Amino acid sequence: QVQLVESGGGLVRAGSSLRLSCVASGRTFSNNAMGWFRQAPGKEREFVAVINWSGTSTYYNDPVKGRFAIFRDRAKNTVYLQMNSLKPEDTAVYYCAAAEGGSTTDFIGTTSLAAWGQGTQVTVSS
Repeated sequence: QVQLVESGGGLVRAGSSLRLSCVASGRTFSNNAMGWFRQAPGKEREFVAVINWSGTSTYYNDPVKGRFAIFRDRAKNTVYLQMNSLKPEDTAVYYCAAAEGGSTTDFIGTTSLAAWGQGTQVTVSS
C-alpha cells in the first residue's frame, strides 16, 4: 500500500519555526516531484511548495517565499518543509503529495497527483 505520512506539525507562536517531514512507503518517489499543499478552515486548498525529482529545482507560492524551504532526501524517500518566521495566517492542515512526473510543472496546476498524505496540523498563535 502506497502511503505518504506527514509529521512535525504542532502549535507554535508567531515568529517560530517548524519542520514538516513526509515519508513515503510502499513505493519509492525518488523520481517524482514532491511538494506541499495546505488548507485553512473555510478556505480552499492552496499550493505551498514543490521540489523536482533531483532536488535541483524548487518553486514556492508567494505567501511563503523567503520563509519556507523545501528539500528532500531521496535515499530516505523523504521530503521536508522548513517553515521559518511563521505567521498566524500559516495556520492550516499541511498535506504532502507526489506528482506523476519528476518536474515541478508536473506538480503545479495538475488535478491528478500520484499520492497524498493524510495531513498534519500547523497552528500559529499570535
